[in-house]
Amino acid sequence: QVQLVESGGGSVQAGGSLRLSCAAYGYIYSRLCMGWFRQAPGKEREGVATMDTGGGSAYYADSVKGRFTISQDNAKNTLYLQMNSLKPEDTAMYYCAATYGTYCYGGLPSERRFNYWGQGTQVTVSS
Repeated sequence: QVQLVESGGGSVQAGGSLRLSCAAYGYIYSRLCMGWFRQAPGKEREGVATMDTGGGSAYYADSVKGRFTISQDNAKNTLYLQMNSLKPEDTAMYYCAATYGTYCYGGLPSERRFNYWGQGTQVTVSS
């Protein structure tokens, strides 16, 4: 089992920045496909950014390209999401997710591919 714990959410004004962290715990026996998803009130959950912990390209939703950066610290088993130039429409609950397999190659995978989820961290951007 993999446990994921997010942190770093909060409230910020438009144009500001936040960095989310996702610490992975438990027995991790192989590389993981990991990513960030978000869900705004009244909307479906959507993929934001994903990457494979073994390396390779990161993928982003069009709405965040050029503003968000996903990265990892393998020594700490931690995934990050640096969010710059935040907009009110970025307001949502942000979730970290992980799964074994090569789903992180070739584009943003569906949330259905992910078996492990964090509890979420709220990001609120005011105008």
